[in-house]
Amino acid sequence: MRARPFLVGVVIAGMALAAPASGDPSLEYAVKAAYLPKFIPFITWPESTFASPTAPVNICLLGPDPFGGKLDQEAGSLKAGERPVAVRHLAEPDPQASCQLLFLGAGADPALVEGALDTVKGRPVVTVTDSGLKRHGVISFVIEANHVRFDIDDADAGQDGLVISSKLLGLAHAVRQRSQP
Repeated sequence: MRARPFLVGVVIAGMALAAPASGDPSLEYAVKAAYLPKFIPFITWPESTFASPTAPVNICLLGPDPFGGKLDQEAGSLKAGERPVAVRHLAEPDPQASCQLLFLGAGADPALVEGALDTVKGRPVVTVTDSGLKRHGVISFVIEANHVRFDIDDADAGQDGLVISSKLLGLAHAVRQRSQP
């Protein structure tokens, strides 16, 4: 998926500010809800990931929804190229679910988080883990100096057939690089 240059500039400028969390959990999750759909234009999935050229990019939430509907609002009107962005709520890991981004929140049962990470291992799914979780996904939220930031494991992304734009990698707090051939 390719993002328009103007849109890329606007999104990068907004993300570069590393939004403050202010110690307020509702503000923290509002910021995270804003981040999740904005990651999408900077990630390329293998074409075989989608059933059709207009199939949605699905952001899946496992366990309790810490966003209070804010993620649904953020994603509701967005498109990634010709693809709509949809939010799916999952009660448990589902290998049949068509998830391109899978958010694993700190409020989820740790066994569920472990099971979900194991279920999608080797599949083109960008796992996004909340701050405070012991095990990390491809993208991991971190709180630093009261600001929401994110780390990226580009090595894991590459193993799963995902390509993360250098622009997004450049905004990350920390990046685990891919091995160079």
